[in-house]
Amino acid sequence: MTVRVLLADDDALMRAGLGVVLDNAGGIEVVGEAADGLRAVELCRTLEPDVVLMDVRMPGVDGIEATRRVVAAELATRVLVLTTFRHDEYVWGALRAGASGFLLKRASPERLVDAVRTVAAGETLLDPAVTRELVEHFVLRATGGPDAAGSDEVKRIAALTQREVQVLRLIAQGLSNEEIADLLVIAESTAKTHVKRILAKIGARDRAQAVVFAYRAGITLPDAS
Repeated sequence: MTVRVLLADDDALMRAGLGVVLDNAGGIEVVGEAADGLRAVELCRTLEPDVVLMDVRMPGVDGIEATRRVVAAELATRVLVLTTFRHDEYVWGALRAGASGFLLKRASPERLVDAVRTVAAGETLLDPAVTRELVEHFVLRATGGPDAAGSDEVKRIAALTQREVQVLRLIAQGLSNEEIADLLVIAESTAKTHVKRILAKIGARDRAQAVVFAYRAGITLPDAS
């Protein structure tokens, strides 16, 4: 099936470059463009693309609010955040709003294409290095560290088995199911089952929300191994 993509960026040149890369990739079709968050939300509702590449810093309605509105509308569209900087507070906000992952704008064309396909397939794209830096700079500062876990979060943590807590820590570090399976010496299908159960128990929509939960609840820290 062809992956239908919406480009949301206030830089026309950036949209043009992204469009060329994706249209030439095969199996991906750019179905629309938006120069601001409000227009991006409107097009998501009318076009229902599989993926929207969402710049976070746009005039008027920014990418964070646009992401929140797309997620709240319960559309099938998944949001892949684009950012220029690793230390971008906007990206953390977008993940909390329900984005399915993030990608640096300077990523290679191959990485961009892979990211779009990964998110369209229902997976979450989290670069381990960037995830760790985001958490170190913004998450722990905003939550006050692991002692800030609320009673509801504590209850959800308690519902996890020891193995599930271990897997959640690895998810928070940005590891894929395959990498988790290799590290724990288990089958990839078993890793997938663990992830599915974890998401259900903590009430997370996808891996991105699981990462948010893990750090807010203090299950793992930026230097966790």
